[in-house]
Amino acid sequence: MHAVQVSPEPTPNPNAVKFTLGRPSTDGGAETFTEGSDPAASPLGAAIFAVGDVTNVFATADFVSVTKADGADWSELGPKVEAAIIAHFEGSGA
Repeated sequence: MHAVQVSPEPTPNPNAVKFTLGRPSTDGGAETFTEGSDPAASPLGAAIFAVGDVTNVFATADFVSVTKADGADWSELGPKVEAAIIAHFEGSGA
């Protein structure tokens, strides 16, 4: 199994960060998950929402964009989201 490489990048929206992966994050098209989405529909989305202070997850084949809640701080939230993404792929064998 290869280690998952995650590179956070700023976006024009200060509430969103793009996490570029060194592997596909989806099986093809784009997927969007919001608060209250069915966690069974996306284990990756559920793992990121479990971090807390996340309002939206948008996953494509190349990256995952995460939008934080107002008042949340990327300096604290970013490493937690990155760890959740890595744990999802390394733990699931996906």
